[in-house]
This record gives sequence, structure tokens and C-alpha cells, in this order.
Amino acid sequence: MTQPPSFAVVSGEQVAGALHGREKQVTAMVEAAYRLHGEARTVNPDSYFLRFPDRPSSRIIALPASVKGEVNVHGIKWISSFPENVAAGIPRASAVLILNDTETGYPFACLESSIISAARTAASAALAAVTLAEKRGVAPRRVGFVGVGLIARYLHTYLVGNGLVFESSSIFDLSAEHAEGFKGYLERTETGPVTIAESAEELFTSSDLIVLATVAGEPHILDPGLLAHNPLVLHISLRDLSPEIILSAYNVVDDVDHCLKAGTSPHLAEQKTGNRDFVDGTLYDVLEGRTTPPSDRPVIFSPFGLGVLDLAVAKYVYDEVTDAGDLQTVPGFFHEMKRYG
Repeated sequence: MTQPPSFAVVSGEQVAGALHGREKQVTAMVEAAYRLHGEARTVNPDSYFLRFPDRPSSRIIALPASVKGEVNVHGIKWISSFPENVAAGIPRASAVLILNDTETGYPFACLESSIISAARTAASAALAAVTLAEKRGVAPRRVGFVGVGLIARYLHTYLVGNGLVFESSSIFDLSAEHAEGFKGYLERTETGPVTIAESAEELFTSSDLIVLATVAGEPHILDPGLLAHNPLVLHISLRDLSPEIILSAYNVVDDVDHCLKAGTSPHLAEQKTGNRDFVDGTLYDVLEGRTTPPSDRPVIFSPFGLGVLDLAVAKYVYDEVTDAGDLQTVPGFFHEMKRYG
């Protein structure tokens, strides 16, 4: 008789230990997952949003997925976003991820996943930044961050960890306290000057790589003229840019169907035009050379965030913790194993 797998719990401390200092390795895993997705060797259904009428800014999202290849796992990430947490002194996002065995379907691990989520988001953005910059033949030297939470810190770590070098850095955040905190972080890790911009618009015009990592629910960057100098924009938070800006740029997404929904800026552009002609390709298309980003137009990467990326990183963490002999299993987790008692 096939035996169910043991069930393990992997803590955030263990996740952080498995991923620390391995930015290039994690980015390579994310690239491999994108390639599997592009080759139709994944299953990535729509994310499910749990929303609350009395707390419209908060949500919990379920991201089910399955990945073949070396990852070979099913699973689901359950991630919450409660912006009010920040004022209470705890992170906005929290998450867990369940891994399921591909043969029996049994779950075999639960991992703390806010770190996994931040790492895969940052690795995806770094992969896009490096790939798009190389294809354009333009190396970004002036980076600007709009929104400076935990995700922004991971994004910076992964950009630098993948070889990008910045001569200057700019910051804009609605919270002066948060902007100062992120400035201090950058000054400890960057050699060039770090400035706090008076507005997002000022930051746009002084940066050739712009990272948007806000909690904006609707566009607040409206003027296409802000991109007249043809920067590369990592539109991580997805709802910052007006449809007019999207339509003025060369647009790359991670998955067209996933990205053009739920009121994202590309979704608003689709509603405005009635078509998807403004989408120039996916990151997989760029990796495969099917489309080439221009140097004489602004380029925007808008990743919706695919569950297959979370699974790839989570399975790597699980294997690392297992190989180190530190896996903590829960004895007797599966109990009713006989059909008739």
C-alpha cells in the first residue's frame, strides 16, 4: 500500500536561511519556472481574491499551481494583504504555502511564505530588469523606488545581487518616516548618493530604472510625458500607471490572461481600447528572442505574479532544509488511514 508522506512545517527562519545570499540561484530558478510555464508544463489557474466589505483595502489571495520538470510539485499559496498592519508595526503581508505530492495528492509541507513571496517577486523583477536591459543595450544607472516596504528592500537586494550597479538612487513614499528608513538602508548598501524625491513625478524624471512597489488601488502616475526619457519601469504593484502611460510604452507581462484582469493598469488599458494590441509579449517571449524591447521607447514590465514561481522557490527551500537534516515533521498528522477503520 502506498504510504502517505510525512507532513513538515518549515519556519520563516528556515526559509530565510535557505535563501540568504543566493539571489542569482533563486533568480535562475524563477527563470526556469517561467520557461516551464512558457512551454505549457505548468498549471496556473486564476488567483482567487477573498475581499471584505468592511475592509475594502484588505484581501487574502489563493494562488493554486502545479509545476512539472525538476520542481514536480502541486501546491497553493495563501497570502494576505492588510495595509493597516503597517501602522501597528507589523508587515502588511503574511503568507503560508502548502506543497502537495504529485503522486498521491497528499500535502507534505507547510512553509512560511511571506519571504518566499518576496524573494520570487524580487527574482522575477531582477530577471526582467537584467534581460530587458541587455536586450535594449542600455544599462540602467539611476534607480528610483516608489513605495519602500519590505518588497522594495528585497527588490533592491535582488537587483544588486544580479549584477546591476547604480550610480544614484531616489526614493519616494507617502510616509516620510518610511522614506528615511529606506534611505538609511540604501546608504548602508549603496556607494552612490541617495535622495528622497518630493514627488513620484520628480523621481520618474530623474531615474532610468523605476521600481513601483506600492499598495495603490488605482492609477496615480498619469502623464505619459514622465517617461519621455525612455526608462525601464518595473511595475510590480500593477495599479500605479494610467492607461495612457501603458499605451505609450512597450509592454511586457508575465502572463497575458493573468495580468489583464482585476483592475490592473494593463486591464484598464484593455478596457479603454477594447483590445490587447498594446501588449508586446511576455517575459518568456523576451527570453526566447521572440520580441525585442526597444531603446527608444519606455519599457514597462507588469508581472501579475504566478503561483508556479512560488512553488519553484518553496520546493527548493524544502529540499535545502531536508538536506541539512533540519526538517521538522509533525508525527501522526495524517491519522484516519484505513477505509473501514
